[in-house]
Amino acid sequence: MSQNKDFFLALEAFEKEKGIDSQAFITSLENALAVACKRQFGEQSNVSVKLNPEKYTIRCYISKIVVEEVETPEKEISLQQAQEIKKSYKLGDEVLTEIFPKDFGLIAVQNAKQVILHSLHQAEKDLAYSQFAGRENQLIIGVVSRIKDDGTVLVEIGKNQIGVLAPQDQIPGERFQNGQRVKVLIKRVKDSTKGTQIVLSRENYMFIKRLFEAEVPEIASGIVEIKSIVREAGFRTKIAVFSNDDNIDAVGSCVGSKGLRVNSIVNEIGGEKIDIIPWSEDPLDYIARALSPAKVLIVQANEETHEAKVIVPDEKLSLAIGKEGQNARLAARLTGWKIDVKSYTTAVQSGMFDAEEQGEIDDQDAQ
Repeated sequence: MSQNKDFFLALEAFEKEKGIDSQAFITSLENALAVACKRQFGEQSNVSVKLNPEKYTIRCYISKIVVEEVETPEKEISLQQAQEIKKSYKLGDEVLTEIFPKDFGLIAVQNAKQVILHSLHQAEKDLAYSQFAGRENQLIIGVVSRIKDDGTVLVEIGKNQIGVLAPQDQIPGERFQNGQRVKVLIKRVKDSTKGTQIVLSRENYMFIKRLFEAEVPEIASGIVEIKSIVREAGFRTKIAVFSNDDNIDAVGSCVGSKGLRVNSIVNEIGGEKIDIIPWSEDPLDYIARALSPAKVLIVQANEETHEAKVIVPDEKLSLAIGKEGQNARLAARLTGWKIDVKSYTTAVQSGMFDAEEQGEIDDQDAQ
């Protein structure tokens, strides 16, 4: 009894430490011990194990059916043998014989130990998976526990649970220190034979979206919607927002008083540029806004091919295109349109618009 009590007290401490559900763990242990018993008494044996934490008891039984002629000794017992145990047994009855750990032998004990350890590992894995499987794309705060030589950062994100922030999921150029608190996105939860792996990210566009949801109450409440968001981590993010309330300015809500809200997010991501633009159902208007911060003179769009030609002032061409084409590339991804940006002079020389359109552009440019 004393050994059993010590076992159950240790089990209780383990449950508290690991956070594993008590009943589920006991069931898992019962199954593990039953497997160990079968290895000792025959794989076809009907073995059952019952653990009672309240009474500190572990009871193991082999069940056999009373038959007239025994064909499977591991599962059957003759009527004569059964009646030697208890005279009232008759054909078809179930005979339960209790077996004791001390009778297992060294090999069986080792087998039981291996099965129990496997059961513990499986219980921990199942717990980790159940805790995080439904939390993909959620934002959490973790603590950096270790930085590997290849740049991979291991982040403690729960009790005895480590997430992996690989180099490709980090913002280019950022550095971490052990013990540093860090916001991360749960990108993916993978269940494998080696255990549950939780893949984290700060590079994914959803990371930015969740930061805005956490920082802007109007987004969290649904008054302001994020219609589209694209990102090249470490360089620039474009986000299109829309207000469901005419009295609420979507862009202003995201920027915040004196830029407080957006600056908080920019600081979190190391100074990365964020363009917040008002979403529009008019594709011409939307495309023009998407090329922010560049000024756009005119947009010509082909609805069938989903292609657009955009004319900008000569001095704004490089700004509209961006370094290595980044601004135009992100604008295209944000709107879903193929965008070709031309300077005003190039457009005139190529005859892209008639005299009336040219006059409108000249008037707009003069303003």
